[in-house]
Amino acid sequence: MKILKSAQKRTPAVTRSLQAAVTEIIDRVCQEGDRALKDYSLRFDQCSREDLRVTPKEIQNAYEKLTPQEIEDMKTALGNIRAFAQAQRGSLTEIEDFSPMPGIHLGHRIIPVRSCCCYVPGGSYPLYSTALMLAAPAKAAGVPRITACSPVVKGSGQIHPKTLVAMDLAGVDEIYAVGGAQAIAAFSYGTEQIEPVDLIVGPGNQYVTEAKRQCYGQVGIDFVAGPSEVLVLADQSANPDIVAADLLAQSEHDPNAKGIVITTDETFGRSVLSSVKKQLETLQTAQIAEQSWDTYGEILLVDSLDEAIDLANSYAPEHLEVNVADPQKILPRLYNYGSLFIGENTAEVFGDYASGTNHTLPTLRASRYTGGVWVGTFLKTCTHQSMTPEASGKIAPLVARMASGEGLAGHARAAKIRTDTPEHIL
Repeated sequence: MKILKSAQKRTPAVTRSLQAAVTEIIDRVCQEGDRALKDYSLRFDQCSREDLRVTPKEIQNAYEKLTPQEIEDMKTALGNIRAFAQAQRGSLTEIEDFSPMPGIHLGHRIIPVRSCCCYVPGGSYPLYSTALMLAAPAKAAGVPRITACSPVVKGSGQIHPKTLVAMDLAGVDEIYAVGGAQAIAAFSYGTEQIEPVDLIVGPGNQYVTEAKRQCYGQVGIDFVAGPSEVLVLADQSANPDIVAADLLAQSEHDPNAKGIVITTDETFGRSVLSSVKKQLETLQTAQIAEQSWDTYGEILLVDSLDEAIDLANSYAPEHLEVNVADPQKILPRLYNYGSLFIGENTAEVFGDYASGTNHTLPTLRASRYTGGVWVGTFLKTCTHQSMTPEASGKIAPLVARMASGEGLAGHARAAKIRTDTPEHIL
């Protein structure tokens, strides 16, 4: 392997100071409730609103601030996201009556969680597409109470109108103007104005991420996410300008985002380097994108597609683009990725917004053990069983012997009592 552009090593280490700061926020929200939320909102977002829940009038005002085209675009994207989430839900079937042996009846139900919170980041841009990506699959799953929260636009006291409209279109039942680690604590433990939920989903900054990590157990979470990533696996058939554009699209997220190219062709790799430099000259977000690319961008030259595949699986990226002459030939060998984008026509940004797959995906190699947010994120598979007297009598001796083998006399008795007289057992 030859390195055409190296990157600074990025680790998911959490500093002790960050952990301590988030712990303090969580503890204070638990102790002081809304008073703590309002204090943090004033301190971090210059927001002094008393009622944290967004009113129907605020939502209506948000619609009035958007153009008809902006609303129609959201509806079109939502239609694709919702349709795919519904198709995913349809692929999950319940088991009503499975018998591993006569008289034993097993099954499972697929049950939506009772409540969830969709955390939609604010930050530098209104990330309203995330509202669609989180609430649409929750709705398709049948979650009875879907809440959402987002930081206000600093100094305004209001969530960005595009984010509000996206939340409303996607079917959110309750919207709250609060963000940061304090929002995660509020929806985990509850405050006077916010009833806690069973599950929190969505990305956020390092404070939000750490709060999700610390609150996990009290509340369910999707996963602990880090900065955005894209890995492009390419050969000589790929277009360097298109690949460079995709790399910069990820790099502009924040200075810690990561773009990687693994290629079998050195001329192509060097062309990507040149194209990135050229495109940065006219990119409006060049200040962030260039910092990210310079620090974390990588271009690796390998001897074969076999080596490229092994390396891609080792990286386990959030987004994996396959831009080779015959992508279908290698797809079965790719198994670590958050979402896969096959061929030059399939831009990663299409998945970010409107193609229908979810953009809330695992980062920092978490795709080794989990996929992204999907309708199943909001569902529980819960088993049940029943037995006839004959089946109970037949299996009881087996269970009693196994329980005795583990030294659990109470377990053995609970099995035997169903076949012997109580006087004999006791």
